[in-house]
Amino acid sequence: MMMVDFPVVPDPQEPGTHRCSLPAPIPYTKTTWRLIWSSSGRGAWNMAVDEAILEACSRRESLPTLRLYSWEPACLSLGYAQPAKDVDLNALHQHGWDLVRRPTGGRAILHTDELTYAVIGPQQESRLAGGVLESYQVLSKALLEALHHLSIPAQAQEKPVSATGADPKGPVCFEAPSNYEITVNSKKLIGSAQARRKGAVLQHGSFPLFGDLARIIDVLSFPDQVSANQAAVRLHGRATTAEEILGQPLDWGTAAQAFTEAFKAALNLDLQLVALSADEQARAEELVEKKYAHPEWTNRA
Repeated sequence: MMMVDFPVVPDPQEPGTHRCSLPAPIPYTKTTWRLIWSSSGRGAWNMAVDEAILEACSRRESLPTLRLYSWEPACLSLGYAQPAKDVDLNALHQHGWDLVRRPTGGRAILHTDELTYAVIGPQQESRLAGGVLESYQVLSKALLEALHHLSIPAQAQEKPVSATGADPKGPVCFEAPSNYEITVNSKKLIGSAQARRKGAVLQHGSFPLFGDLARIIDVLSFPDQVSANQAAVRLHGRATTAEEILGQPLDWGTAAQAFTEAFKAALNLDLQLVALSADEQARAEELVEKKYAHPEWTNRA
């Protein structure tokens, strides 16, 4: 999941994405959003929940939502348009990891030992208004504040960091440079992506807490072992984790609390901790069965 050149899955009814100058700070009036701290879930369930909330927000049946979650078991997620042939299914099964296709664009991510955030709401919400870049820049203020709460000296990288030797068509998300990515010492730390449907916005992203990011190479298809080894080297040079920066592992609860407080402060929000609505729960179960756990969705070329 990447920053702009931000992979967006457009709604045919929405205007096209455009680039613009950074927005000036907006003195937001305090408003109420939902806060959902989800227990660890399978990949299909996590993506189904994000979409169920998106649909509810588009109908104004749910408040704008900040959702924080994790994955169990580990799961490889593909971008909306990424070919399934990028995955080494035999290796994936040997590791016992799940596979899912996201509703957002970008390339493959291995979701394990991370905090995942999702921001979901109608485009009429002032913090999500405008084009992809405008809304991302607003939300990035909260992401940066969360990292600063954790003593991580992150910044929003306005221009893509030079990535000599990177494969622009490679399967790994965190290897590829992009505009406005959140970095520490020029290494990507948070990757995010957006989808827009029926006047609503979903932005979700991955914050690796600890572990070896190059584990993803084990379950992706490469022409030969040399190519795989080269991709692992590039990934280590282009991306990082909280553990690598802080010198010790960062637990999910501490990270989630920092994200919660940062979104409150940066966006002037009253966050109310709640669960999914009954309708969202039922819709997520339907989306698991008919979409996110269905081979026609996951395994398409």
